[in-house]
Amino acid sequence: MKMKSARIHDYGDASVIRYDDVPRPEPASGEVLIRVAATSFNPTEAALRGGLLRAFLPLDLPYTLGWDLAGTVAEIGAGAEGFTVGDRVIGRLDSAGAAAEYVRAPVATLVTAPDSVPLAHAAALPVAGLTAWQAVFEHGKVAAGQRVLVNGAGGGVGGFVTQLAKYAGAEVIATAGARSAEAVRRQGADQVIDYTATPVMAALDGPVDTLLNLVPLSPPDTAALAPLVRPGGRIVSIATPIEPPADAGVTAMHMVARNDVEHLAALVELIDAGVITIDISESRPLTDLAVIHRLSEAGRIRGKVIIVP
Repeated sequence: MKMKSARIHDYGDASVIRYDDVPRPEPASGEVLIRVAATSFNPTEAALRGGLLRAFLPLDLPYTLGWDLAGTVAEIGAGAEGFTVGDRVIGRLDSAGAAAEYVRAPVATLVTAPDSVPLAHAAALPVAGLTAWQAVFEHGKVAAGQRVLVNGAGGGVGGFVTQLAKYAGAEVIATAGARSAEAVRRQGADQVIDYTATPVMAALDGPVDTLLNLVPLSPPDTAALAPLVRPGGRIVSIATPIEPPADAGVTAMHMVARNDVEHLAALVELIDAGVITIDISESRPLTDLAVIHRLSEAGRIRGKVIIVP
């Protein structure tokens, strides 16, 4: 049986994404076959497609895109326990493959999907949500009463970071462009700085306890942000590393999120409790994936875009 799949056969610009008819996979031991409701776009996938990550993340080509998965269990492999046919699940697939009609997935990477949102919308959660959870709680150690600066709050990760920092009890100051500002306010930011109109340091009325950087930075921007954190504070970046002066007394780290089903299950609980929301900016068919890659590289995407096969 054949299915549609969005694959790259070589590195290159968005034109290398092809929509292939491929055999529907069979679940191996410990795996289930998922009928995909949606995957979601992550900007890192454009870098992966372009070959920018090949030094430490080489691909076996052809390669099916899609790290985020939301779907329904269609078949159970040998020894796979915990789910039954028809269960709604989400997960982060480190081997990708969710940009297709079906994908096989180890049961150890899956959790039950939230009940309170459409299943396709839940595809926006795994990669961005896990990144946000680990940036806020594990590395940022954000706590009640702190002042937190979220640099790049208008992106897919930024919406979850803003909400989780508010959930932790922090005062959240967020940078975002004009088209994202209202969404960032809805997500709980106490102050939104339009970085295109006002330098961040001019808009702050004092130092922050934690800086969470979610966007690539130029050297001047890096140099300008580091002094905004008080002595004893923390800097966490998922993009450009930020190094404060050696005598600043600030802990700085560059992080890469890992797959963690306990963290993902905790995020699902917060969604079903109404504590955090999933902001879907667009829903596109699988055949528009190359378009989304181009829009992202042109800086024209806000929030999370889901891709429906």
